[in-house]
Amino acid sequence: MAHPIPEDLRTPRLWLRRWRPEDRAPFAALNADPQVMEHMPSVATRAESDAQADRIAAHFAEHGFGLWAMEVPGVTSFAGFVGLSIPRFEAFFTPCVEIGWRLAAEFWGRGYATEGARAALAFGFDSLRLPEIVSFTTLTNERSRRVMERIGLSHDPAEEFDHPLLPPGHRLRRHVLYRLRAPSG
Repeated sequence: MAHPIPEDLRTPRLWLRRWRPEDRAPFAALNADPQVMEHMPSVATRAESDAQADRIAAHFAEHGFGLWAMEVPGVTSFAGFVGLSIPRFEAFFTPCVEIGWRLAAEFWGRGYATEGARAALAFGFDSLRLPEIVSFTTLTNERSRRVMERIGLSHDPAEEFDHPLLPPGHRLRRHVLYRLRAPSG
């Protein structure tokens, strides 16, 4: 029997919820922060950030899951996002479902990405019945790679790849791929 897809997820410290209009301003600030966007091709303008928020909403509408807004009750109404998405490019490991996150720098180092990602993984395996979830990032994104390892994903150096949406020679083109198969039983 299929499980109903929840509007949101809760953890001991986090509320992973659908996006609200008031999330767009802090999302734009996060996307304009060079520290947060260090491993992305560039910082985003407000229009680019709003377009990404629109794509997140469209992904939820099409697939019933996506990148949830991360609220930390009693701390902030918007710390960033965490969740599951279907990549918009083709590679040797697609089609797939990716787990990802992006948090404002002031919320780094508190375990929020790990806690939210664990909830998203559980949702992906338990509710969506996904056989595998992947994650990928630049070679140098040590913070995200540590989260990937903490949540149980494994990296095979033989599966490193050049991101197809970045041009040859781009400083961020080389990526690592992490994978986690659904628990058996």
